Amino acid sequence: MIIIGELINTSREEVEPAVKDRDKEFIQKLAKEQEGAGADFIDVNCGTLIREEVEAMEWLVKTVQEVVEVPLCIDSPDPAALERGLEIHKGKALVNSITAEEERYQETLPLIKEYNASIVALAMDDGGMPQDAEDRIRVSTKLIEDLSNDGVSEEDIYVDPIIQPIGTDEKMGVQILNAIDEITNEYPEVHITCGLSNISHGLPQRPLLNQAFVLLAMSRGMDSAIMDPLDERIIALITAAETILGNDQYCANYIKAAKSGILDA
Repeated sequence: MIIIGELINTSREEVEPAVKDRDKEFIQKLAKEQEGAGADFIDVNCGTLIREEVEAMEWLVKTVQEVVEVPLCIDSPDPAALERGLEIHKGKALVNSITAEEERYQETLPLIKEYNASIVALAMDDGGMPQDAEDRIRVSTKLIEDLSNDGVSEEDIYVDPIIQPIGTDEKMGVQILNAIDEITNEYPEVHITCGLSNISHGLPQRPLLNQAFVLLAMSRGMDSAIMDPLDERIIALITAAETILGNDQYCANYIKAAKSGILDA
């Protein structure tokens, strides 16, 4: 499971002032904690700072990469902020995100290719948000085919089928799971990721829904999530699920996690 640590995002109440004030100690502590908890990428998002997003993104990338070894997920809809982050990023970055919207696709694709970045591909086109599994499959297929034809390898594509709250439609979970199943069967080299906590938005006991969804989605082929790696319970469940799904040779990772206390959550 490829875990993208979501905590450095200025939409979070405690993070926005830290980025505004260039509080290096706070941001670096948050980055190191996520890496230490097993994050494979650290997401950096300063999208709420609209007037200074480009400068803030440059500061974030430099600040976080001073203290972590894992690569970053540079997260912005603004091509200028993406480019500034990619310019100074050390190593291969993940970009969040591109869509099938014509303008956004044409703005983002050259950056992916120039900086040899991996890319989160959101299943959205000029028609707007997907409504059902068929919409997600159709738009995801177009994105995968277009990106492949434009020289992006399938293993660098992270399809995000767009998780919408189950509270808005009780069939939403099934629709998304069916889409994940179809996409992974058709394109086994492509990754599937998601903003995990979106599924539970607006409902009580949100961690329970997040935990249930990630296990079900993993069983359909999802192999990545944008999530809180400091949630010890969900990390323990993901570790166990990887073992059950046959992704843990000789149960080595499970045994190692047990010895280190990770499974005690």
